[in-house]
Amino acid sequence: MLTLENPPVTAWPDLSLASGLLVVLSGPSGAGKDSVIARAVQLGCPLCFVPTVTSRPPRPDEVNGRDYHFVTTERFQAMIAASEFLEWALVYDDYKGNRRADVKAALDAGNHVVLRVDVQGARTLRQLVPEAILVFVTPPSWAALETRLRQRKTETATALAHRLRKAREEMAALPEFDYVVINQHGELDAAAQRLTAIVRAEECRVKPRRVML
Repeated sequence: MLTLENPPVTAWPDLSLASGLLVVLSGPSGAGKDSVIARAVQLGCPLCFVPTVTSRPPRPDEVNGRDYHFVTTERFQAMIAASEFLEWALVYDDYKGNRRADVKAALDAGNHVVLRVDVQGARTLRQLVPEAILVFVTPPSWAALETRLRQRKTETATALAHRLRKAREEMAALPEFDYVVINQHGELDAAAQRLTAIVRAEECRVKPRRVML
């Protein structure tokens, strides 16, 4: 007669995340990072966007506290001196940075936090927070990127040329990232769904990333 032995009783594994995930979104100017984040959240992606602090003036469609925290150069420099930033950089002659307290508070509340940074900022965060998830957003081709930058019409010809040179340098950093999201023209939902899929996959890791700040 066949008998089945009961398996040894062991403790049920802890399958909960220790804290929220830290998603670092980067890519060249004009790749559509803001649009991808906003659309992903609209479609239900569980991301908490922490606005970057910047010294540049707002564009016509930007809202203080929603898109960025806009401050003066003097105020930003005072925040640097007070060690308020998790990371900061001087980008196109303007300061940009993410406040440590804002990011920590969102993570401690169990939120998955997404930060939008340039490639330099992503490298800094990889060193400071090794468990961060680095996602690179890019158009499908160089021609598509150049077209997007020219159509924005927000810079002078000199500033645009500078952005294009910088974009070539940033594209070379792609291998340093964990994931890539290709943002095709007219397919924003698809790009947003790819970002959501990355977050959902990371939630299912057997060994979850544990972000410590």
